[in-house]
Amino acid sequence: MIKTPICDLMGIEYPVFQGGMAWVSDAVLAAAVSNGGGLGIITAMNADSGYLREQIGIARELTDKPFGVNIMLMSPFVGEVAQVVADESVPVVTTGAGNPSKYMENWLAAGIKVVPVVASVAMAKLLTRAGAAAIIAEGGESGGHVGETSTMALVPQVCDVTDLPVIAAGGIGDGRGIAAVFMLGAVGVQMGTRFLAANECAIHDNYKEKILKATDIATIVTGRKLGHPVRSLKTPFSRAYMKAEYDSNISDEDLETMGTGALRLAAVEGDAERGCFLSGQIAGLVKKRQPAAEIVREIFEEAEEILHGAEKWTK
Repeated sequence: MIKTPICDLMGIEYPVFQGGMAWVSDAVLAAAVSNGGGLGIITAMNADSGYLREQIGIARELTDKPFGVNIMLMSPFVGEVAQVVADESVPVVTTGAGNPSKYMENWLAAGIKVVPVVASVAMAKLLTRAGAAAIIAEGGESGGHVGETSTMALVPQVCDVTDLPVIAAGGIGDGRGIAAVFMLGAVGVQMGTRFLAANECAIHDNYKEKILKATDIATIVTGRKLGHPVRSLKTPFSRAYMKAEYDSNISDEDLETMGTGALRLAAVEGDAERGCFLSGQIAGLVKKRQPAAEIVREIFEEAEEILHGAEKWTK
């Protein structure tokens, strides 16, 4: 059985985090992943403190295992949800889309393990000094907000500048990906896209079907003009957005308006025309619907078999 330092640090059986995905990662999915031995994560997304308190309460009813909350630092409610996780003594907080330093003193005082998502070596250094418990190094292969550096290049460079446990994210969807990032120095993985096909994931069935039918070239990155690139499936919406992004007659404000609510249309309503279906590049590896616990168990059985077989390449 695979066990790494992140297991002891987080109190989990398998070294895997379920990514915090807006309109996707609710308490039901998080609890299912935690009950399966990983670390389930609730997303605070752009919701207010009332929503997050409710989700934390539901998760505690469904699991007695550790779980986390992901805080999106661009949220208009970031201040109040940052206080909620402290008040509720949530075991783990992951962060994305920004620098969480201003909130970390409060979180650390509440006994929270803070695990920021970073897309650069510089941010990894800064947050190591700020008191993070571990670092999630996320490559541009991931779904949602992305950086420019690939997982293969980013993870070893982050490992070289921090003594903290490093969790790899972006482009990991099966045991092969887990085995690969262990060789890069990571001690755990974070996966999002693979869990979109989990039975406990409540997204619209149209979304799941798009993931299951995806190919290796199914995704596109838009939003670079606005400074926050996002990876999603190629759809009428994403293609129209890409075209608008390079139209000099369309302002940044118009682009922001165009994208407002598109993720909800995908995840909740399954709107194939107007929805933005966030997905990582590994969507083509997702071939079946499964319980979350089965996904966790399966990927580590695969990884263990691959790692044991690696000796055939050495003498």
